[in-house]
Amino acid sequence: MSLSSNFFCDLATPGVQALQPYQPGKPIEELQREFGVSDIVKLASNENPLGPSPKAVAAAQEALAEIHRYPDGNGYLLRQALAAHHDIDPICVTMGSGSNDLLEMVARAFLGPGREAGFARHAFAIYAIASQAVGATLVQTPANPPDHAQPCGHDLDAMQAAITANTRVVFIANPNNPTGTWLTAEELERFFASVPRDVIIVLDEAYVEYAEAAPGYRQGADWVRRYPNLVVTRTFSKAYGLAGLRVGYGLSSPEVADLLDRVRMPFNVSIPAQAAAIAALTDQVHVQTSVELNRKEMARLQDVLGAMGLSWLPSAGNFLCLRVGPRAGDIYQALLRQGVIVRPVGGGYQLDEFLRVSVGLPRENDRFLAALASLRDQGLLEVSP
Repeated sequence: MSLSSNFFCDLATPGVQALQPYQPGKPIEELQREFGVSDIVKLASNENPLGPSPKAVAAAQEALAEIHRYPDGNGYLLRQALAAHHDIDPICVTMGSGSNDLLEMVARAFLGPGREAGFARHAFAIYAIASQAVGATLVQTPANPPDHAQPCGHDLDAMQAAITANTRVVFIANPNNPTGTWLTAEELERFFASVPRDVIIVLDEAYVEYAEAAPGYRQGADWVRRYPNLVVTRTFSKAYGLAGLRVGYGLSSPEVADLLDRVRMPFNVSIPAQAAAIAALTDQVHVQTSVELNRKEMARLQDVLGAMGLSWLPSAGNFLCLRVGPRAGDIYQALLRQGVIVRPVGGGYQLDEFLRVSVGLPRENDRFLAALASLRDQGLLEVSP
């Protein structure tokens, strides 16, 4: 029997039929294959350039001796460690294979056909993907205007106004990826108090460790006890440097945590990942060293980029959303040919004149700045006088 090219697509659910796969930052190996480039600098995926704590590496290596066993499906030791870290009951902790896993659990538990998911323009792509995959209606609200103190950031008034009787989940990133913008404690408190209790609020704090010094910032774990419809998602992929092990977690009321556990896949966090995460929590010096490096290099990047006549969005993360003009796609490709990987944020992110650049080690940032300067000298990059 001959099958049409659309046969299997037609078998999928309507939400999946219309989905576009998530596009991660280009891997180093892919750039090597495409252009034969060596000595590559990757500043595309907001990874910790220092890598993980040596304690985490040692714990993961030791745990490899047990990988013929299934991991503890309930993650008892990891949940205990996270509960102690946040001074919260372990029953409020949900383990995830990265925080992305938590976002999908929320979608599976609370969304579906006839239910709405709200999120801001320029927000993390997974909010829409996870929601659409389960058949939910997507409600994207306008972002802050260009003259706002946080341009392109979340407009919480617009998000609140878009809530209807069909809204079941609202996604908020603080700081937001890919813009780097953030919300203050006062803004969030006002929003939380205004949202009906039958709407789940997801506060995505993937970059929380980098944001602690941002003016007005406050971490969401402090609000979990007060707002039973709040889910705070965290990850070990950024400041803790464990992106390759895929481990994250959620903090919520016991009732919501119970529902998330019902849709959580069995054994979703591996033995090495659980061991590394527990060890990483004990090395807050490494986290602070990583945050301090980010602070210093972020300031240096901004000084040089500003002197070049470039601008960027305010950022409380470990990256800059840099305005490079209407030829952003060409600039991205030209940087690739020089062995520098950054992240385009056009398309679904609707930031066509921007590139997102992770803050790397000093030598990596130097490579990026030199490559960008060469494009300016070639006339490809237009800068303000």
